[in-house]
Amino acid sequence: MEAKNKNTWENNIRRVTPYVPGEQPKNGSIVKLNTNENPYPPAPGVKIALNNIDADSLRLYPDASIGPLVEELSRFYEVDNDQVFVGVGSDDVLAMAFLTFFNSGKPILFPDITYSFYPVWCELYRIPYETQPLDKDFRIVKEHYYKDNGGIIIANPNAPTSIYEDTSDIEDIVSHNPNSIVIIDEAYIDFAKESALPLTSRYENLVIVQTFSKSRSMAGMRIGYAIGSKKLIKALNDVKYSFNSYTLNHTAIIAGVEGVKDKEYFNEKIQDIIELRKYSEKAFKRLGFTYPMSGANFLFVTHEFIPAKELYEVLRNNNIYVRYFDLPRINNYLRITIGTKQQMDRLFEFLETYINDR
Repeated sequence: MEAKNKNTWENNIRRVTPYVPGEQPKNGSIVKLNTNENPYPPAPGVKIALNNIDADSLRLYPDASIGPLVEELSRFYEVDNDQVFVGVGSDDVLAMAFLTFFNSGKPILFPDITYSFYPVWCELYRIPYETQPLDKDFRIVKEHYYKDNGGIIIANPNAPTSIYEDTSDIEDIVSHNPNSIVIIDEAYIDFAKESALPLTSRYENLVIVQTFSKSRSMAGMRIGYAIGSKKLIKALNDVKYSFNSYTLNHTAIIAGVEGVKDKEYFNEKIQDIIELRKYSEKAFKRLGFTYPMSGANFLFVTHEFIPAKELYEVLRNNNIYVRYFDLPRINNYLRITIGTKQQMDRLFEFLETYINDR
């Protein structure tokens, strides 16, 4: 009897299939184009602020309200302070949103090809879900979201496809779901067209989530935020204060404020990446690749005759890291971050030699 019950405690462990992040190799000589990081440094004010931090201040707890950063974001986006929620990266914000908003018992809806953390949170929080198929061009079919549901989350631009859906289509989905909370995950929106953020003034059930990791070059600082109605932001804060009051550290708050202030630098570097994306599109096309029109800081490419997995492996063996997803419908595509021009040229030079010699 004792042997039979020896490991019964294992039955009480919560098990989920975890999200698998992109590799973070330590070799400084590699070309790292696999995790959609920004190739440029953060705004100059960030470095100055970090150099001026008083180490003695770190013995104190940080501002639990994240007040200075909330105020800076509210100024930047022209919303009220109590419409902004800040967390430890957009993953933390999204996880908190799942926990807070998706509790009806009905399945939530999201695309079948999208950010692979969504089903992980559903498993973790016991949230039922149904994936909705993208069409043959990897675009959302908005009519799939007209049915009864417990909430909706859509990444726009989508990952890993890079495709941006027009705000009119996003509004159509929100307007068809007045009884559900709709989350639009806009991690890459600054490299695309307009954000759905203005819709929050008309739809109380809409939440926009963005991040400092991509366009603000601060992936290592872990800052994300949500903007929505005061009622939804209050609900997020209530859960946060019941879960972990001091989510963002003192250093991140200071750096985040400076990361928002410098609008000129922000816009300049976004435009630099967009121009490099256009340059890269032409180079990929010349080498026999095709791709959807990108609204992100990466391209989702497939070659006319060389399998994606082969390219992924040979690139990796030559210290060029890109992202490969061995998943249905997208297992012949590579997701390639837009790096510096030097990084992209090294990639293209290698590909040209490999393709010509193959």
